[in-house]
Amino acid sequence: MNIKNFTNGLIKDNPVFVQMLGMCPTLAVTTSAVNGLGMGMATTAVLTAANVVISLMRKFIPDKIRIPAFIVVIASFVTIVGMMMEGYVPALFSALGLFIPLIVVNCVILARAEAFAFKNGVVNSLLDGLGMGLGFTLALTILGAVRELFGAGSVFGFSVFGAAYKPALIMILPPGAFLALGLLLAGMNVMNAKKA
Repeated sequence: MNIKNFTNGLIKDNPVFVQMLGMCPTLAVTTSAVNGLGMGMATTAVLTAANVVISLMRKFIPDKIRIPAFIVVIASFVTIVGMMMEGYVPALFSALGLFIPLIVVNCVILARAEAFAFKNGVVNSLLDGLGMGLGFTLALTILGAVRELFGAGSVFGFSVFGAAYKPALIMILPPGAFLALGLLLAGMNVMNAKKA
């Protein structure tokens, strides 16, 4: 068991801020912190479960069919997560819409299945899935919070600037996603340059 398999995904190899993976849901669903958190947690659940199952099955899956096998495993977990979200958090399920089923082809999950789970043991694959998933969740939540803060004057639905605030509506529109992500990436690059 290597704890770095968990911690790498949080900051050092963050799927969004460092590897630039999973941009479609990152840009599309992060209109609020709640949506970012919900999408991130759904992806984390699928990623962790898929990593464990793929790691358990790695010696039985022939190389020629490994990608289709990965997709079947991932699709099974996406179906379970989607049904649970629809049953327990229907408002969030409706807000995320089509992006829940699209978790099946999220490149973060497929990349971790191919690059890590298929080559490593169960415990390390579990830690990798959790770390990458929580890193993805962190990135989506931060991006959603920034967009919600400037686009609606609130974070997690709680008003921050008060009634007098004039929201920058562009932040909750598609261009705002690119703008907010670009500013967050620039900030991270500045912080990383100071550390070096």
